[in-house]
Amino acid sequence: MDALAFSLKTMCQHNADGSRMTQAQRARGLGLLAEELRRYGFRLPDAQSLKPKHVNRLVREWQAAGLEPGTIKNRLAWLRWWAMKVNKPGLIPRESADLGVATKTTFKGDRANVIALDAWKAVPDPRMQLAIRLQRAFGLRVEESCKFIVSEADKGGFLALRPSWTKGGRFRTIPVVTASQRALLEEVRRVCGEGSLIPDHLDFIQFRKRLDHASLKAGIANKHSLRHWYAQWRYRTLSGGVLAPAAGGPCHDGLSAAERDRLDAVRMAVSAELGHGRLDVTDAYLGGRWAGKAKR
Repeated sequence: MDALAFSLKTMCQHNADGSRMTQAQRARGLGLLAEELRRYGFRLPDAQSLKPKHVNRLVREWQAAGLEPGTIKNRLAWLRWWAMKVNKPGLIPRESADLGVATKTTFKGDRANVIALDAWKAVPDPRMQLAIRLQRAFGLRVEESCKFIVSEADKGGFLALRPSWTKGGRFRTIPVVTASQRALLEEVRRVCGEGSLIPDHLDFIQFRKRLDHASLKAGIANKHSLRHWYAQWRYRTLSGGVLAPAAGGPCHDGLSAAERDRLDAVRMAVSAELGHGRLDVTDAYLGGRWAGKAKR
């Protein structure tokens, strides 16, 4: 293990951001990046020595190797975490396209309504039912819904998600705006008290496997579709009734510049509530902004 690999390993051990799975994947990924940099002739003495030339060389090599844009973006996420931890958050552009990484088309059809909204009733376990309902009501990922502790997250007008529950360890807030959302939170509180939805006799992995099995039997083949439903509902709400393109609403083609900017701001708000914070990722949930291939 060279000096850079040791420095990165130490940095990972002292920064437990995200779930244990996320931490393990990040540590392995950063170790591979250290190996790559060494192979390209860079001898970095420690993690603090990261510079734009190192990032640019890695990206060029990944593109030359024919890696998919999604794979490159995942590796850039590791690099952004590295840069943030050494107080160089601006070293890597926020948008991968600024590094020449192609933007892939992420919209694969409307997935918001592929699950019956009352399908959760066919799941026999009350805690599993609540997990599914939280995913739809607040756009939570499966892991976030399982680890959700209402007594900690509920701040009245919004939910504050603990970083250890979320993908990438990113803290975020989600507004509580309807009576049905409030009623659901009170129901979770009655069932779970001060704990999460995971029963005391199970760990997360065990509960997740049982939840996946029960959901599939109930006809819920892809719980991620519940986040699509939430995204489109929030888009419609925040936009003042405009449907998302995936639901038959307008793309940017033909809209005024002011309306395009307004709807992009709505998309950014939805993206933040989902835990992404990027505009391009909303295409997967809401449909593409542009009907044609050209972006303006």
